[in-house]
Amino acid sequence: MKTSYERWRQFIRVARGLEKAQLCFRNIRLVNVLTGQIEETDLAVHDGIVVGCGEYDGYENIDCRGSYVSPGFIEGHIHIESSLLIPERFAEAVVPWGTTTVIADPHEIANVCGIEGISYILEASREVSHLVDIFVMLPSCVPASFLETSGAKLNAVDLFTLKNHERVLGLGELMNFPGILEADRSIWEKIFLFGDHPIDGHSPLLTGKDLNAYVLSGVRSDHESTNLEEAKEKLSRGMWVMIREGSQSKDLETLIGLVDDNTWHRCLWVSDDRHPDDLFRKGHLNVQVNRAMDLGLSPFRSIALATFTPSIAYGLRDRGILAPGALADFSISPSLKPWVAKRVFKGGREVARNGKLIESCQGRAPKPISPMKIAEVNPSHFAVRAKGTLIRVIGIKEHSILTESLVEVAKVENGMVVSDPDRDILKIAVWNRYESGVLPAVGFCKGLGLKEGAIASTVAHDNHNLIVAGVSDESMTVAVETLRETGGGLVVVDAKGSRVVLPLEVGGLMTDSSVETVTRRLEEIKDKTRSLGSSLENPFMALSFVALAVIPSLKLTDRGLVDVERFAFVPLFVD
Repeated sequence: MKTSYERWRQFIRVARGLEKAQLCFRNIRLVNVLTGQIEETDLAVHDGIVVGCGEYDGYENIDCRGSYVSPGFIEGHIHIESSLLIPERFAEAVVPWGTTTVIADPHEIANVCGIEGISYILEASREVSHLVDIFVMLPSCVPASFLETSGAKLNAVDLFTLKNHERVLGLGELMNFPGILEADRSIWEKIFLFGDHPIDGHSPLLTGKDLNAYVLSGVRSDHESTNLEEAKEKLSRGMWVMIREGSQSKDLETLIGLVDDNTWHRCLWVSDDRHPDDLFRKGHLNVQVNRAMDLGLSPFRSIALATFTPSIAYGLRDRGILAPGALADFSISPSLKPWVAKRVFKGGREVARNGKLIESCQGRAPKPISPMKIAEVNPSHFAVRAKGTLIRVIGIKEHSILTESLVEVAKVENGMVVSDPDRDILKIAVWNRYESGVLPAVGFCKGLGLKEGAIASTVAHDNHNLIVAGVSDESMTVAVETLRETGGGLVVVDAKGSRVVLPLEVGGLMTDSSVETVTRRLEEIKDKTRSLGSSLENPFMALSFVALAVIPSLKLTDRGLVDVERFAFVPLFVD
């Protein structure tokens, strides 16, 4: 085996042209994200590393015939669990689109299984490193707030046990920004622990002096900007602005005006949450890259925000560009606009071609179980006795995780408040699945559009309790009972009790099935939901965010209705 000195001595000789490279990619059009230019050149790769551009010879020469070559795409912020796929299947889904590095925040599985869940993601990520590098930002908010019940509680001491793991980059999104502003000691202990590491933020609609205080804590990024002025202010205060385009939250078109000659180097594309059908049918970061180009952003800037800027934001100096010393992670496209990754290379090895993996992987990491301590359910558990005429209603909005706080006249039958599908006001409930003997919190929502039946899911950010919404208490009961029996997943039930189910056996969040299999079943569930009246593109993702008590405005957790702007519980009845 060569010593480090001997290895690098050979690298130098290859770079100088004194020895052949292992691989030489000839006649490429290199997308140089540093200069904003196309270079017609050769690319020399040796032992997985780029050694030079220019005229080279290799033991293996690959004629690219004028195709374009870009650095491998880097996902700056995503929750793998939202793909419903375990890391191995997630890797198989994103690599063919040109993604070679992922920065994940596993706070979904952490809220279900704690340290066991994070350790599982880290171990599974090691097993896919030949396809994609998955790094982790340790979850900072487990639970996300005191307003909900999660399956675990992680303090600074717990996180310290994983801080020095080779795949841990820093502290994940600090969702409880009121806790930071009010100097909550438990949160600040985590900030102090990771003061020398990147710390991600999560501060929807935060502005002014409170934003100053939030940034002062050491937070250096945010992916929750939903309007241009908000994004501009956050960037001006020193934040990296993550421009999100996920399956539910689509902010790219709104925020594209932020990216100009002065600001582009502080912006990056992220997905945050991306469902398996979108990954399978549309793609991953190539979606943002091509959408931005369609909206008028130059191809160089668009590709830079998927490669160079995320590498700088997270201190990954060995990737994000194709220059001497960088990892040979790249994709090859026949066109610059749109970017179509026909071939994908990881460390100089081809891992995908024409949208298909060349290599696969078999996950051996022990998978955490799915907690499910809900006892047998009956329709009476959803009963709401009328205590007034006006009720608070959660307004669900298409393509947004923000919800509205509405006040509506309750529909009352025999002294009980019931769903009113004619006005699109449906009963909704969140059931604690981590503790036995607990009854659900029940409220009402508007925007799902169901005319009959019910839908339910154990994907309910961030506590991932069981959430269900429906027209009748009987249909809601069937939905909850179905997931109680399967241990978790997604289900839609019609008025006759007919069901379509997607089991999620890993924590109630993920499955070992392929992205193609999961996509087919998810599309069946969506089609069934649409047949019951919903017009939402992603009804289950919309439902999952109704329980997220750190995103304005009105939410429902297992403990009750939450006014997020006041960070306090509020009663269902207004009068």
